[in-house]
Amino acid sequence: MTVLSDASLTALPANVARPRYDRSTIAPGIVHLGVGAFHRAHQATYIDDCLAAGETGWGIVGASLRSTDTRDALAPQDCLYTLAVRSGQGEDLRVVGSILSLLVAPEDPARLIDTLCLPSVRIITLTVTEKAYLRNAAGGLDFSHPDVVWDLANHDQPKTVYGFLVEAILRRQATGMTPFTVLSCDNLPANGETLRRLLLEFAKVRGAGFASHIDKSVAFPSSMVDRIVPATTDPDRARVSATLGVTDAWPVRTEPFSQWVIEDRFPAGRPAWERFGVTMVKDVRPFEDMKLRLLNGSHSAIAYLGLLSGHETVADAFGDPAIRRFVQGLWTEAIPTLPDDAGLDPQTYTDRLTARYDNPALQHRNAQIANDGSQKLPQRIVATAIERLRRNAPASHLTLVIAAWIAACEARGRTPDAGQFSDPLDAGLATIFADSQSATTTVTQVFDLAGFASHQAGRTELQSAVIAHLETIRAAGIGAAIATVSGE
Repeated sequence: MTVLSDASLTALPANVARPRYDRSTIAPGIVHLGVGAFHRAHQATYIDDCLAAGETGWGIVGASLRSTDTRDALAPQDCLYTLAVRSGQGEDLRVVGSILSLLVAPEDPARLIDTLCLPSVRIITLTVTEKAYLRNAAGGLDFSHPDVVWDLANHDQPKTVYGFLVEAILRRQATGMTPFTVLSCDNLPANGETLRRLLLEFAKVRGAGFASHIDKSVAFPSSMVDRIVPATTDPDRARVSATLGVTDAWPVRTEPFSQWVIEDRFPAGRPAWERFGVTMVKDVRPFEDMKLRLLNGSHSAIAYLGLLSGHETVADAFGDPAIRRFVQGLWTEAIPTLPDDAGLDPQTYTDRLTARYDNPALQHRNAQIANDGSQKLPQRIVATAIERLRRNAPASHLTLVIAAWIAACEARGRTPDAGQFSDPLDAGLATIFADSQSATTTVTQVFDLAGFASHQAGRTELQSAVIAHLETIRAAGIGAAIATVSGE
C-alpha cells in the first residue's frame, strides 16, 4: 500500500480526521525532547488542535535522545501518524500533523543544539521518563554518571538533557536571544522545579555564573499529564493501515480520556491551550499529587500484583476481584494524604479510573507499566507510605506494592528476556538476588540500592512492613499477601 504522507491525506476515508491546516505554513515553536508514544498521544494532539485554530507558530520539532526508531518510522511519512482512540464502543482514527520534523540527538548533537537556538522556538517540552533525570540516591544530579561526565567535558556534543539545555541557553544568551521556557511533562513530583534544580546543579559545575543566568532568565513551570498509552503492536499497525488504506508504520493507541494541567508561567508566550481542554493554574502540585498517588500508584500496584498473579494486561488484572479490592484499599490509604483545600475531587477521579482500567480495548500490558520501578515507586508509593506511617495510619496496601515489585523482580529472573520489564538497577538487583537470602537481607539491600526513604525517619517502619509482606509472598504467594492486607 501507499505510505501515509502529506500527499496521501486526501485519499483517506471520510471518517478519519486529519490536519485542518496547511502544514507547509507552520513554523517550529516547540522542541520536544523524548518523542515517544505518550507525547504523540498527548501533547502533540493538543498542539494539533492549536494549529487547526490558526496558531501557526507552534509546530513541533521532535528529538530522540537515544533511539532512531521513531524517526525511522515517521520520517518517510512526513512525520504524520495516526492516533487510534479505543473504547468499548469502538475506535476513532485521527491523523496528527503537529510534528514537523524529527531529530536523533546522538547522530548529530550540533543540529539539535542549533534547533534549540532557533529564534522561533520559545518552549522546550520533555517526556524523557524518570530515569533520564539521572538522579542519585539522595535526589541530586548523579555527577558520576558517564553521560554527565561526558557533557561537562564536551559542551558541543552533549548526551543528556542537561548538556543540551545548558548549551542552548548559553548560546541564546550570547546572541541576545529571548530565553525559552522549559516544560517538563514527566511523572515526577514538582517536575518543573525538579528539572530546574538539577539543571542548576549541572550549570554550577560547568562554569561560574551560568547557574545565575539560568535561574534569573529561564522559567520552569510544572505540569501534570494523564493519558493511558499502551505500546503499539503489529496487529495495531495492520488494523489501522487497513482502515486508512495506506500504511502507517507507527500509529499510537490510546483511551478517550486525556488531561493536562500546567502552571501558567511562559515569559516568551505560549499556545492558547486552555481553548482545547488544558487546565492552566498557578500551582500544579495538588493535581500532580492526586495523579501520582491515585493513578500512577495504582497502575504500579496493578502491574506487579498482576504479573505475580499471571495477568497480562491491566484490564485482566483489574478484573480479578482480589486485585480490584486491593486497589480500592490502596486508594483509601492514599486519598487522606491529599490536600483537602485545593478543590480536588478524589472520589470522582477514582470512579473515572475504575472505568478506564476496565476498558478492555486498550490491552495495556502490565510488563510495560512495570518498567523502571526503582525510579517510579519513590514518588508513586514510597512517599505516600511514609506520610501514612508518620500519621500512625495503616499503610499495608502501599507497603505491599513495594514488596510486590521486589518479588516480581525476583520472579522475572536476573537476566530479563524480551517482553519482560526492566529496571535501571537491574545489575545491582541481580547481585542481590544471586544468593538465597532472608527477606530482611533482601529488602535492606534493595532499599539501600534504590535509596528508598534513605534520609527519612520512617524508613525503619517502612522497611519492616515490606519485609513482612515479602516473607508472606515467598511462603504462600501473592494471593495470600493480598488476602492478608484485605482482611480476608
